[in-house]
Amino acid sequence: MDTPADSLPDILRQARKATRLSQHTLSLRVGVSQRHMSFVESGRARPSRELLMAWLQELNAPLVVRNAAMLQAGFAPVYTAAPLSDRALAQADHAISQLLQSHDPMPALVLDAHWNLVRTNAGGRWLALTLMPGTADLPEDAPLNMLDVLAHPEGFCRRITNLREVGPELLAHLRSDAVVLPALTPKVDAVAAMLRDRIGLSDPQAALPRPSSPMLTTRFATEHGELAFFSMYTTFGTPHDITLASLRIEHMFPANAATRAVLTAQVS
Repeated sequence: MDTPADSLPDILRQARKATRLSQHTLSLRVGVSQRHMSFVESGRARPSRELLMAWLQELNAPLVVRNAAMLQAGFAPVYTAAPLSDRALAQADHAISQLLQSHDPMPALVLDAHWNLVRTNAGGRWLALTLMPGTADLPEDAPLNMLDVLAHPEGFCRRITNLREVGPELLAHLRSDAVVLPALTPKVDAVAAMLRDRIGLSDPQAALPRPSSPMLTTRFATEHGELAFFSMYTTFGTPHDITLASLRIEHMFPANAATRAVLTAQVS
């Protein structure tokens, strides 16, 4: 997985700025002088392993960032990064499968930190084929990145009927992700460019519309009529593996009876 920066000072500055903490506030929380913190962030001093671990814990830095910082400081990485198929993650893998199956026929998607589609259920596969029929021609094991799908001219956003409402909120979320994981920036910029073209605003986040309901609902135009969903997310609690820490499961719920009826009838 890509690291968010090349050097230890870069990693630490980026991690702190992602939390919007000042050096002074962070130094008080970690228990070191602001002067020493400034020296570490500028590369003039090296932290101990214990200080670095406490520093990154206080910032709630992603595990991949913590490992990158440890390596740059000359220490062994703390967290594993086993593939989901590894025996050590068998229980987690089984839990994911149960969540996906139990949510059918409604769509559920497993995404990693880079927005790669790791796994989906029958409802998710049906929705993807309905919104982008071209995905039927892809090999079953072909990697699919949801940011690429969103930015593509014939992608999911082309079917969203309330994109002016949903788009700015989505972009704000993506930009937050890119602060933590800068490798996402080119793909997020591509989504922003697509939204500028479709919404007609120079900055899609400049004029967020007033929410029309307590939950953001995404509405898709399909051959089965309009389908409307809201989403909830599942993540692993206090994971100690980078793979598990990066995963989130999006559960899409029908926002009305018509959507529920279509999915129930179409997904077997």
